Amino acid sequence: MTGLFTGGSQLAATTEDLSFFGHDVWWLIVIKAVFCFAFAMLTVLISIVWERKVVAWMQLRIGPNRHGPWGMLQSLADGVKLMLKEDVVVKRADKAVFILAPVVAAIPAFMAFAVVPFGPADNEVSIFGQRTALQLTDLPIGMLYILATASVGIYGIVLAGWSSGSTYPLLGGLRASAQMISYEIAMGLAFAAVFLYSGSMSTSTIVAAQHDRWYVILLPVSFLVYIATMVGETNRAPFDMPESEGDLVGGFNTEYSSIKFALFMLAEYVNMVTVSAVATTLFLGGWRAPWPVSTFWEGANHGWWPMLWFIVKVQLLLFFFIWLRGTLPRVRYDQLMKLGWKVLIPVSMVWLMLVAAVRAMRNENYDFTKIVLYIGGGVLALLLLSLIVDLFRDREEKRAAGEGGALAPPERFDPMAGGYPVPPLPGQQAERVPRRPSRAERQLVGANGSSEADAAETEKKEDGDA
Repeated sequence: MTGLFTGGSQLAATTEDLSFFGHDVWWLIVIKAVFCFAFAMLTVLISIVWERKVVAWMQLRIGPNRHGPWGMLQSLADGVKLMLKEDVVVKRADKAVFILAPVVAAIPAFMAFAVVPFGPADNEVSIFGQRTALQLTDLPIGMLYILATASVGIYGIVLAGWSSGSTYPLLGGLRASAQMISYEIAMGLAFAAVFLYSGSMSTSTIVAAQHDRWYVILLPVSFLVYIATMVGETNRAPFDMPESEGDLVGGFNTEYSSIKFALFMLAEYVNMVTVSAVATTLFLGGWRAPWPVSTFWEGANHGWWPMLWFIVKVQLLLFFFIWLRGTLPRVRYDQLMKLGWKVLIPVSMVWLMLVAAVRAMRNENYDFTKIVLYIGGGVLALLLLSLIVDLFRDREEKRAAGEGGALAPPERFDPMAGGYPVPPLPGQQAERVPRRPSRAERQLVGANGSSEADAAETEKKEDGDA
């Protein structure tokens, strides 16, 4: 919060300058495009092996150690294995859409790297004698381009679920679409706070605006919201509901095999790299060296060194993805939607209003103490209003409970409604199923066909008659 108030001095210091882009020769553009593709693919291959080794280390077991030195070629072995699998197209599938869906999911994941800055945009490096920027291109609306490409990728998952002609893939595709809508709104609001502070949607300009202080310090709430939304966007654990094997067999890709299944897996990991690169660009200073290094080494942010800092930051965020998968269990789908709509979106909207208010006051040259007073007063008013609403809500619930409204008998639940098993809805209660007696409680049957309990009862009756 302190960074939000004190970081306003740099709001108008950054000007958008895209004059370094659009002047490369054609072969240099091809080299940059191939590099972006190769960077994404190589990072995916490393991430797959890294995920297996890290999760194995967390679970105290042996990871991949057969293919290549220390198992480093496990990803290539997985790729070869998937390509040699039988490519099956189910009979009820829409064949054209079924084949096209993995391509639609994979290609947009690579497109976002076109505007990701790997280094400074002032032609500091030389490639075969040509001075150029370590970025393929940039746009005045570069971040909107990234949001657009991320939104297109979800069509591949939805089309895969629909075209499979099966129930579980369809449910997985519907889950993915609902999840994308809810989490992309909060992600866009987190981006908007960065746009307000940097004064631009250009990725290179946003990185240049963080020369003094990274936005993870100035905008911590936006960073935390984006971290939660990027996990939901990539359908990774604990938010991997579209492919939940516990209730959907395999989700949207249940009917896929061979290279088409490999494309879905590739799209997931490339999306992980993409959102990690975006988080690095928006909040972690992009290609800039971390604080201790930049203080005593002037050349840390020049030449080819910025690419190293960028890759290290991306790898740390990928480790965070792996850490979450090895630590947290999968949440329920209603908890996932509740977090997106009732927590992340309201928090993002309130935080954006707060950032916009501070930005406007700084532009009007308000004193620091007045800004703290006004913003603090607004926050206290919101908290007081929330407290009053909660008090009245509790009072209504207690009154309804006293009148018997809240204690009404629950609706009877039929587990085979419609001819197939269904889960209970809110307010319904399943009937208790009698448990089978344990082995210790089972009655032993004698040679004459009577049980020990019957024999004991007969003996007690005879004693009574005597």
